[in-house]
Amino acid sequence: MDGVRVPGGRRKLEADLRRLAIYVAGKVKRPVALSFALTDDAGIRTINAEMLDHDYATDVLSFPMNEEPVLEGEVLISAETARREADRRGHPAYHELLLYAVHGVLHLVGYDDHGSAARRRMRRAERAALAALGIPPVFGRGRS
Repeated sequence: MDGVRVPGGRRKLEADLRRLAIYVAGKVKRPVALSFALTDDAGIRTINAEMLDHDYATDVLSFPMNEEPVLEGEVLISAETARREADRRGHPAYHELLLYAVHGVLHLVGYDDHGSAARRRMRRAERAALAALGIPPVFGRGRS
C-alpha cells in the first residue's frame, strides 16, 4: 500500500481488512491468508494485461494462491477507481475501497458476477460482508 493515498487512513484500512479476513474465515470455515495491495489505474492495467491478457484498467483483481487447507489469495485494488466511482455514486471513497476488497475476496471463495443471478448473489454477499464491517450498502437496495 506504499505510495497510494488511503482514504480513511492506512491503519483503519488495515484493521478493516483484518476484520474482513476473520469474517471470511468464519464463512468458509477454514483459515485464510489474504494479501491486499493498492495501486492506481495504470498499475492495475499493467497487471491485468500481464496476468490476464486484458489490456484495460479495472477496479479489483483477485489471484488465488492456494485453496486447501488454508485459503490463500492476493487482492489488488485500484484506489484511483475507488475515488472516481465513489464520487460518481455519492458516497465515501473508503466505502468503495472496502467494496472492492470484499468483491475480490468473494471471487477467491467462489462467487461470480457473470450473469444476473450470479450478480444478485454476489451483491447480497457484498452487502452482508460490508454490514459486518459497519459499512452501509454501496450499491443501495435492490440495485445489482
